[in-house]
Amino acid sequence: MKLKTALMATALTSVAFAANAQEVTVMSWGGAYTKSQVEAYHKPFTAETGIKVNSVDSDNPATPIKAQVEAGNVSVDVADVEFSDAVRLCDEGLLMEIDQSMLPAAPDGTPAADDFIEGALQDCAVANIVWSTVFAYNADNVSMAPTSIAEFFDTDAIPGKRGLRKSAKATLEMALMGDGVHADDVYDLLETDEGIDRAFAVLDRIKDDIVWWEAGAQPPQLLADGEVVMSTAYNGRIFNAAVAEGQPLEVVWDGQILDFDLFVVPKGAPNAENAMKFIAYATDTKRLADQASWISYGPARKSSGAMVGKYSDGMTDMAPHMPTAAANLDNALVNNFEFWVDMDAELNERFNAWLAN
Repeated sequence: MKLKTALMATALTSVAFAANAQEVTVMSWGGAYTKSQVEAYHKPFTAETGIKVNSVDSDNPATPIKAQVEAGNVSVDVADVEFSDAVRLCDEGLLMEIDQSMLPAAPDGTPAADDFIEGALQDCAVANIVWSTVFAYNADNVSMAPTSIAEFFDTDAIPGKRGLRKSAKATLEMALMGDGVHADDVYDLLETDEGIDRAFAVLDRIKDDIVWWEAGAQPPQLLADGEVVMSTAYNGRIFNAAVAEGQPLEVVWDGQILDFDLFVVPKGAPNAENAMKFIAYATDTKRLADQASWISYGPARKSSGAMVGKYSDGMTDMAPHMPTAAANLDNALVNNFEFWVDMDAELNERFNAWLAN
């Protein structure tokens, strides 16, 4: 009888635990970037709240989020997306609005709305990082180290294959900068037919030497394997390959394109309440500074900057590796999200047609 009572008590306890078990599913980009989020956000969030974080990855989280919401079958609670995708998905009514008053103040009491970098807070999104698309090279595989974006598009000066993201976004902007257009003038030019034609003409020059990539983990591998001599890439992925893995990879900051990544909550998220708790926690001052010790992306809060110190190896100063470091901002372009919200479909249609010819 005692055994039966004990078994029933155990069963009831298990049922109660299952009913009270809390979780949140977070979709991100994988690799070193997801690792930085797991270490800085996921693990301490679970330790403090008891809410389990399920981490899933995608080459571009905006794509499955859109498909899930439109199909009415949402399995993701939080997604990490690019700026133009966050705005577009919000405009299409696919995301929940986020109450900015839930975000914690800075340590000195500055309200979150005043502490985040301009543009980092949107109706349906909260930024966590400032990152950039750069180009990089393998120092062992070039006879002359490139120093400018023009050299990326000049296979006569530096022969060899080039890696490029298989997307109009960032590729067209870099093509124009590689053709001598200053960062300040890029979007004015891209808003004209002549500017678009000019960008594709630049790509035509190296088309036979391009190796296309789609996932952020690919460029460091292409460079390490010697399949390309240079590649566009996410700056944090190159940092990870160079510092954490010891690869002879170098970043060229000329012509970098700065962007935000932001957390969003898809409509129909099964754990929406936990999603909001996670976003508030993950974007506080300390957590954003903590992430910067795992990967070279700048925190989206002003108050986090002073807390950014060394890499997790305890030796490498992170500040010089940030895309927002003063020395890295010459001829840097800030992504124009409004341009891409309006022109993404049209330019990608032309880009795909160009690829097919």
